[in-house]
Amino acid sequence: MSIRDWPAAERPREKLLEQGAAALTDAELLAIFLRTGVTGKSAVDLARYLLSEFGSLRALLEADLTGFSQHLGLGPAKYAQLQAVLEMSRRHLAERLRRDSALESPQAVRDYLKAQLRHEPHEVFGCLFLDAKHRVLAFEVLFRGSIDSASVYPRQVVKRALANNAAAVILTHNHPSGVSEPSQADRVLTQRLKDALALVEVRVLDHFIVGDGEPLSMAELGWM
Repeated sequence: MSIRDWPAAERPREKLLEQGAAALTDAELLAIFLRTGVTGKSAVDLARYLLSEFGSLRALLEADLTGFSQHLGLGPAKYAQLQAVLEMSRRHLAERLRRDSALESPQAVRDYLKAQLRHEPHEVFGCLFLDAKHRVLAFEVLFRGSIDSASVYPRQVVKRALANNAAAVILTHNHPSGVSEPSQADRVLTQRLKDALALVEVRVLDHFIVGDGEPLSMAELGWM
């Protein structure tokens, strides 16, 4: 049966307009993106099949072009559309973050950092540079690879903080393993950066670690 023949309340697009996007399942959201199915499969059937093939919505969203295009109903055009949607989402989160104080919008900070770092296959270290009112000036990825106190150079972090005329920074890095728990190396690195930035009167407000769940705040754990 075609989706057009379903009751209106069960059609993904109509359901979204009536109840909001949060009411939809992963398959229903993906079906709206796909727009059409393939022979023998409605858009929702195809979406369910693809989620089963990839293992999760996140895995589909983070697939590279080659892996993405190998699946039924997908190809370079759909990949380009998806990348555009993801980039619009990142830019929306960035604009939302720039409007308000980072300290007054902790969930906005978490959402933005997840969008920036959670898809990275390797460890990445970055900084949110903030002005005196804790509004975001810029976000920069500064180091890639194994992140520890030996591979993150305080001098470079200080240099970029001064270049951005920052009064404060929020540090962040990801754990590709998915486990957000800070290591002892994370705590040592945080203290080294706090000490270095204090010399140029730049405060370190927090250090977020991005894993599979919500980014973990070292400040909230009392480790700052």
